[in-house]
Amino acid sequence: MQRITKRDLEKLAAIAQADRERMFERNANWAPYRNRLLCVALCREAGQHYVDGKTGVEDFDLWTFFARSPGRPFPDMALFRRRATADFGPSRFGRTPGAPGRFEGRRVDLLSRSLDVGARANPAAAVRAWLEAGGSESARRVAEQAVVLIDPSPGKVIWKP
Repeated sequence: MQRITKRDLEKLAAIAQADRERMFERNANWAPYRNRLLCVALCREAGQHYVDGKTGVEDFDLWTFFARSPGRPFPDMALFRRRATADFGPSRFGRTPGAPGRFEGRRVDLLSRSLDVGARANPAAAVRAWLEAGGSESARRVAEQAVVLIDPSPGKVIWKP
């Protein structure tokens, strides 16, 4: 039940940035999104815990949202089902319960989604619109708990159910 601090959010932002760089290096399908980042948000239990300090945290769910790339189908399947994992590393949060031995600390789930907005869209408004529309199982599940920006504006709560 340790509090998630702004320093923790900065570490999560760095993990998400490193993941994006690997993503762009590995697969040319993602290249159109290199300069279309809207935001990165802490979601689900960890987002709710950041807000209330009570909700248990099994892992950190980071969602990276991109503005849809012109000329790409929507939703873009290159991002639609993308999910990667990373290790938060040793910390006061301990290890993810039942996690494979490769994780020294809490697991970080890295998910990506393109939103049907322009590259200059307001990130918070774009994510809120996605959540309000509830057009996918992912949007409905994420909308159940708080969403907290980590890049840009670390710690800004953009959604409270």
